[in-house]
Amino acid sequence: MSELVELDHVGKVLRMRMNRPDKKNALTVDMYSRMADALGRARDDGEVRAVVILGTEGAFTSGNDVADFLQNPPEAEDSPVFRFLDAIATFPKPLLAGVTGVAVGIGTTMLLHCDLAYAASDARFRLPFVNLGLVPEAASTLLLPRMLGHVRAAELLFLGEVFSAEKACELGLVNAVIDAHGLEEHVMNQARRVAEQPPAAIRTAKRLMKRVNAEAIAETMRIEGECFGSALKSPEAAEALQAFLQKREPDFSRFG
Repeated sequence: MSELVELDHVGKVLRMRMNRPDKKNALTVDMYSRMADALGRARDDGEVRAVVILGTEGAFTSGNDVADFLQNPPEAEDSPVFRFLDAIATFPKPLLAGVTGVAVGIGTTMLLHCDLAYAASDARFRLPFVNLGLVPEAASTLLLPRMLGHVRAAELLFLGEVFSAEKACELGLVNAVIDAHGLEEHVMNQARRVAEQPPAAIRTAKRLMKRVNAEAIAETMRIEGECFGSALKSPEAAEALQAFLQKREPDFSRFG
């Protein structure tokens, strides 16, 4: 049986692949834990100079596995999902992503913490937190308004509509749109180029670029986590998540 998160080293690049294609790489608690642990090891491994995050054909990740999520809700700061978010937000080495197919929820917000990101022409992005009666995470409530301005961030977060790879590139969420057949090769080539640069200079440049926002990101992620926990227990979220599992439209008309 294949690992749900596949790890392999290509020279000085760690390739981390979400590998649950039958579920569009929906993330479970175990997958979050494996990815957080892998990033922790890569942080301290002098042989790793860059990390690439990938999905499988047709799917980067469809976000949280809802059934697993409801059975194992994130209730503490050391829960796997929060450990993963902290790991990508504070990772000191170059972090790259190659997005193909669906990139839902955290599949989009994790790109805010990548240094280089590329999307296949078939990539489709969505931020459906509010649609599910929840709140955004990964410091997206801080970073998206700063990147895009309030009105464009609000459009993405309030409506939760699907948007294309071209739109993601226009918004600055990805560097470029690449043909799906050549995406992984392109991302790995970029990672190898970065890994050949002077490692201390790369780490210092990244630290300096992220320095201004570092404390604000940590604080925002903490507050988002608290709000997320409260929202998860709300009647709105219960209705939205039940509707999702029952494959019907939610009814929020009774909520004030």
